Amino acid sequence: MKLHDLRPAAGSRRERTRVGRGIAAGKGKTAGRGTKGQKSRAGASIPAWFEGGQTPIHIRVPKLRGFKNRFKIQYQVVNVGTIDEYATAGRFGVEGGKSDVPTINAEVLESAGLITSAQRPVKVLGHGDVSQKLFIAADKFSDSAKSKVEAAGGFVQVLAPEKEETAQAKAGRADMADEATEAGDPQPDVDASEAPESEGSATSAIAVEPEAEADAEEPAGDEPAAKAKPARKRASKTTSEEE
Repeated sequence: MKLHDLRPAAGSRRERTRVGRGIAAGKGKTAGRGTKGQKSRAGASIPAWFEGGQTPIHIRVPKLRGFKNRFKIQYQVVNVGTIDEYATAGRFGVEGGKSDVPTINAEVLESAGLITSAQRPVKVLGHGDVSQKLFIAADKFSDSAKSKVEAAGGFVQVLAPEKEETAQAKAGRADMADEATEAGDPQPDVDASEAPESEGSATSAIAVEPEAEADAEEPAGDEPAAKAKPARKRASKTTSEEE
């Protein structure tokens, strides 16, 4: 093979398409750009983010700072002044008075129309005055609301979050399951010495004769210790096998 015989591999080289060289070549006249239009003009360069003239996506999206907390708790707000007015008017089912202490919770507030749902958390704020004793149970209290209710001789109770209640319920169910297990039929305690033994078990009983024990513990002075009698003797077969 000579140097002038070298050729590139078939299909590895392809000639450049020459456009605009007459209609006979197949790429003449419009040179593959089509008839008219923005892309047929010289110097046409459309950026990738161009959307035909409409407002592009990078302009449409909001650019406000911060973020929206998906886990924010939306409280239903009730003021102590409103609660006191409703209690005085007897709209909680109990006539207000100096001797009565109405109990107010989410269900009572929902029935009176002060909140929309008893399933959502409630927060009591301190706007208004409290003129009687009130017992209010809610998910959250402001400091002013708590001080006004307690100053009037009332009481406030902060309800535990749902997560803690769920954990307590799970713990209660676990305790009930443990008690049920303990209350079942207890298994009898079997002493290891009283348990039946198989013939080939590794823990088979080994009978020790009293005389052999005495001989093993106190060997005779005349005879050497090496000639002492064996201290243990294997037990005979069980009674069932002998019969």
